[in-house]
Order: sequence, then structure tokens, then C-alpha cells
Amino acid sequence: MVHSELSRRGFLAGLGGLGAATILGGCATGSSSSSGSSSTTLTLQSSLSDADPKAALTKVVGDYTKTKVTLNTIAIETFRAQLPTYLNSGNPPDVLTWYAGSVARDYASKGFLLDVSDLWTGSGACAGFSSALKDLSTADGKQIFVPTNYYWWGVFYRKSAFQEWGVQVPTTWDEFIQVCKTIKSKGVAPITMGTGSTPWVASGWFDYLNLRINGAQFHRDLLAGKHSFDGPEVKTVMDHYKQLLEFIDPKGRSYSWQDAVTPLASKKAGMYLIGAFITSAVPADVVDDLDFFQVPIIDPSVPVAEEAPTDGYFASAKSKNPAGAKDLLSYLASAPAQQQFIQLAKSSNLPTSTQVDTSTFSPLVQKGIKMLGEAKGLTQFFNRDSSDELQTTADTALTKFLDKPGDVNAILTEWQASAKKVLGS
Repeated sequence: MVHSELSRRGFLAGLGGLGAATILGGCATGSSSSSGSSSTTLTLQSSLSDADPKAALTKVVGDYTKTKVTLNTIAIETFRAQLPTYLNSGNPPDVLTWYAGSVARDYASKGFLLDVSDLWTGSGACAGFSSALKDLSTADGKQIFVPTNYYWWGVFYRKSAFQEWGVQVPTTWDEFIQVCKTIKSKGVAPITMGTGSTPWVASGWFDYLNLRINGAQFHRDLLAGKHSFDGPEVKTVMDHYKQLLEFIDPKGRSYSWQDAVTPLASKKAGMYLIGAFITSAVPADVVDDLDFFQVPIIDPSVPVAEEAPTDGYFASAKSKNPAGAKDLLSYLASAPAQQQFIQLAKSSNLPTSTQVDTSTFSPLVQKGIKMLGEAKGLTQFFNRDSSDELQTTADTALTKFLDKPGDVNAILTEWQASAKKVLGS
């Protein structure tokens, strides 16, 4: 069964809050002024169509009273397909939900997004956000995005299982391989990974190995077409990936990412590199036994980066009320709005505001906050740092590699050829 895109990319969460809500199906009309009134209605186009986040956003929207806000909720795949049309229309929505990083920068390069740099300076709503989040929200030296929540990736495991198997959390690659060997000696698959109907899961290990070996900037540049997938750097990544193959549960080639949670939960598999959305698929009686560690360090000289898919908002450069759009974005970024949304959406996402009271968050979530806060850089995920089209080339290459690792050189050559077609270079 294929999971929802929201579960994977945003873990059913997204944002802060907005103004008075009216759910209007799929229209994409921008702000308008009513005749004889100085007030202007702002339009927010939202892709949060799953029940809990939709209800949460509607509530948070209703608590914003400065300007009336019309909230249009669109199914995510329709939203994705129509987003360029929304932004390029003569009267676009004022504010839209979406992703930080490469995706936002691409729209900014086309002149579609409002410059919100003033929200990131002085007493601006985003001024206290981390430098890593600011980097993700920047295009050509200007801030064009307001991040309101993110989630972390890590190697998840059951604490009681590690105790039973007599293994400790590894911090280096050599220690990690040794843990895999020990778990395998117990008759248990060390690593679970569902790459059947959800082949993108294979990109998690690719991303992290590239980050640990070549660093975040190389990774971003690779996904932007500035390096080759058949180059020596990527071959080194695949050499390390190959070390994992004897430890990965082969049944995972027919599993979805959710299916692959079952062996972890039942202690028939030891570890799972996945996003924090795993908590939505773990049985309730296992959640408190769940823990994670960061992907082990391979080269200590490489600054530690973490995958932190980040959601939030950008505003249209054609908004009829840019000042109102910025005020709305400031509200979205506020600590009370972020906290209210995360709680109402029943989310394990992390707030981007350091002012959010996290004392009631679970120890697992607080650990995620700490790990991302200490990271020297944040990346998103393969498709978010590139495109859905490039993700398809990764899915093809990496699943072929899982099946026939001896063909790695030919696979990388094919991958580079496919990537060039996508990137147009």
C-alpha cells in the first residue's frame, strides 16, 4: 500500500496558523478588496488535505483576526501539479503551503515569490530561526520562504531489542557495521527497508552516505547537475552502500515503507533508516520503546549534516496585498501558532521557532530537536533537493543496485544519462 505524500514529506504537519477560514474546494483566486471597504481578503492555498492537519490549520486560521483569510484546501498531488499555474496566474493566491530548499528556490528564480527578507532580520518573525533554516529559505541572497515545521531522519530501533541482543548505539561507521554483524548473528535482519511500492526509501541511505562522505554542499551540487552520478565521489558512496546489502532484509524489496515497520516492531529486524513519520506506523504499545541514533560518522572532517524535510509557506510576488501577506506569514511563524498547529494535527513534527514550549513533547521528539539543532547543515530529501523527476531516476538506479550490486558501474552510467535528460544538460 502506497503511503500518502503528506505522511512522508511533511508527516502530516506543516504550518503555523492563519486567518478566518473558508474551505472552498480548489479555486485559486488571490486577494480582493470588497467595494466600499478598506479591508482586503487574503487567500491561502493549502495542500494539507489529510483530516487532522486540515482541521488543525482551519482552527489556527480562525484565530487570526487581523485580516480575513480564505483557506482553499487542495489534494496534494493536484496541488503539486497546479502550483506553477497558481503562481503564474494574473491573480494568484497570496500565500501558499509548500517546501523549503530547492523547490522554493526554483520558483523564486522565475520571479514568482515575494521577497520576505525583512521577516528574517531585527525583530522579524523568523529572526530567531537557525542559520541552517535561513539557508534553506534563501535564494540569490534573499529570503523567499517561511519555514514553520520540520522533521528529522534517523536510524530507528527498539531499545529493548538492543538490550536483548547486547549491542550499543554506534557512532562510527565501523561500529555500525559491527552492530549489524552482531544482530545478524542472532538470526535477525539487521536493517529493514521497504523499497517495493515506495522505492524512494532507498534514497535515504544514498543521501546520508553522500552527506557523510562528500558533505552537504557536494550533495546539493550533485542533485543540481554540477557533478556526475558516475563520478568517483558517488562510486565511493556506492562502495559504502554495498557494505550494507548483506544486512538488509531482502523481503523489503516487496514491502512498502509501512510494511517494513512490522519486522522492526516485532524484533525480526534491528534498525530502520527512515523519517520521524515512522511513529505513525508503529503499534501504540511499541512507541515508548522506540529510539533512534544519527547515521554514524564516516569521515570526521566532513561537517555533520542531517536530513530535515522542512515545510512552511511562501507568498506570491503578485499578491495584491504584500504587506498583508507578510503579516500572515509572521503569524504563521509565531510560536503560539506553530505550537497550536502541531498539537492539533497530532504531529511529531518539530517547530522551527525556538520559542515554542517543547517541555510537553515526547523524549523522542526532544531528541530530534537537539540533533537538528546541533547539525552544521540541513538537507531535505532527494526529491526536495532536486525534483520529483530526478527522484524517479534515483528510484530506478538504486533499486537496480539493490538487486544487482555487481552491475553498479553500468547502473551509475545509466543514472547519469537519465539525470542529464531531466536536468537538461
